[in-house]
Amino acid sequence: MRALVIEDDVDLREQICAQLRSDGFAVDATGEGEEGLFFALEYPVDIAIVDLGLPGPTGLDIIREVRESGLDYPILILTARSRWQDKVEGLETGADDYVVKPFQPEELTARIQALVRRSRGWAQPKLESGDIVLDTARQEVFVAGDSVELTAYEYRVLEHLMLHAGEVVSKTALTEHIYEENAERDSNVIEVFVRRLRAKLDPEGTRKPIETLRGRGYRLARDARTPTSDTAQQP
Repeated sequence: MRALVIEDDVDLREQICAQLRSDGFAVDATGEGEEGLFFALEYPVDIAIVDLGLPGPTGLDIIREVRESGLDYPILILTARSRWQDKVEGLETGADDYVVKPFQPEELTARIQALVRRSRGWAQPKLESGDIVLDTARQEVFVAGDSVELTAYEYRVLEHLMLHAGEVVSKTALTEHIYEENAERDSNVIEVFVRRLRAKLDPEGTRKPIETLRGRGYRLARDARTPTSDTAQQP
């Protein structure tokens, strides 16, 4: 998943970014309203964390522009303002939730994860596809009750596929959502990650959890099912 952090307090911004990265997010960040608005409109964002009091366009301005542009990813407000009217204005502008400063990192993490899950139709922290379970709160993966060890990028790929279970996800989309903007990217590496995931999730080749749709991308079924005729199991 890819998060955007727009916060002008440098120390707080770095703290939030570090927490998000430890939780498996790719993170883009800025302290400027103008740059934040550009990122919010142009980057493939899964969730945005936006401070209300920013230099340049305010947090409310950014939220308003994002929603008027038709983008519907979840937005979490960070605010030092205690007036309930400010919180209501933020929510009415298009934000999905808010956290009042100062806050505990665990609270921020829980709210972010909940917003991302709910935006994809998952109510619980555990994402399930057949006997594959991904626990977003603990960043653990189980197959038929047995723990499966994944690398950070394998986890990111699986999490994105499971959050978009039932949808076709292109290699380009996967690349954009697991890497930060300045990271070196190679869409061919996605094939390696998917191949490794298949080997770890389905060593006997009986579950076939990740479908390859030729020329289109990958799809992970929301429930256990057999790949259709337009799929092939090799990336």
